[in-house]
Amino acid sequence: MARDGARPAYDPAGPDTALRAALQEVRAGRWMSMRTLLAETASWWRWTQRTQVLAAAAAGTDVVRAWLAEEPHSLPAALMHARVAVERALRAHRERHGRTTELWHEAWRASDALTRAAPHDPVPWVCLLALSRLDEEQRWAEHRVAPPEPMLPPGPWGLLTEADKRDPYNREAHHRMLQFLYGRSASGRLAEAAGFAHWAADAAPPGSPLHLLPLYVRVERYRRDGGRDAALDLHWVAEDASREALRAFHGWFEPATATERGPLDLNHLAHALWGALRFAEADRVFDAVGPYWTPLPWTHRTAAPGDHAQAAEVFQQARARSRSGARRP
Repeated sequence: MARDGARPAYDPAGPDTALRAALQEVRAGRWMSMRTLLAETASWWRWTQRTQVLAAAAAGTDVVRAWLAEEPHSLPAALMHARVAVERALRAHRERHGRTTELWHEAWRASDALTRAAPHDPVPWVCLLALSRLDEEQRWAEHRVAPPEPMLPPGPWGLLTEADKRDPYNREAHHRMLQFLYGRSASGRLAEAAGFAHWAADAAPPGSPLHLLPLYVRVERYRRDGGRDAALDLHWVAEDASREALRAFHGWFEPATATERGPLDLNHLAHALWGALRFAEADRVFDAVGPYWTPLPWTHRTAAPGDHAQAAEVFQQARARSRSGARRP
């Protein structure tokens, strides 16, 4: 299926069939499958990823509220309540909604309470990290803690440390930190975000998805520079771009310890290797992507960012070009 050239289709569950089934139930307003799925989730990586995807689906419904009403002492239900509250606050912030501050504080209270109710769980700290980007002026003391390295800026480092204590190198926690730093660089060149991404990638063990953080910063820089411009295509073939792509490939994709292979990371790596003209490596990653295409980062390479149909076309062209290039002697 990975090599048959079929048109890709986006699925937020990716290859996780159990999550896909639970998502269908959540969208229908039923919570029992979600409870069962979370009860069977053993690793922190799966726990973090599944609760995030479920919250995105549940944020427009009352399904988690119904679960919590039926089982008011359930920690998973309370966690999903916090996850949904965070998702709603972030959406309100993006849309500049008048209730943003109210939703933010509600989400913060739910997440903060969970740091004590579920002291071994990294997700409450990930939730607090996600909310830190709403404090755009860094008025809260926990959002302007001194950094672990002199070249990094003040920020919610204590929250990242707490998540890291419970699940070292937690993928979402580091991406939430990256998003906080994007907010500090609203009109800049993302130097702070790039510095953090390289610092985290350099410290990550083989097989960690943190090796891909510099690729995300490069996509964000391309987006801010305007994207889809002939001159900007050099952005992807520059020596440092090729070096970042290969370091991510060797640091994350190749090691046998690379068990955390989500579709979004695979798509970013395939995109970076294709852009750097590293077709042999890109072909291997496209095989791993299979049918589980994600709109990002491909939508930034289209004439109309946000057009998923065009983004899917770019994905297919990149896959075909990589396969063709990989077969050449």
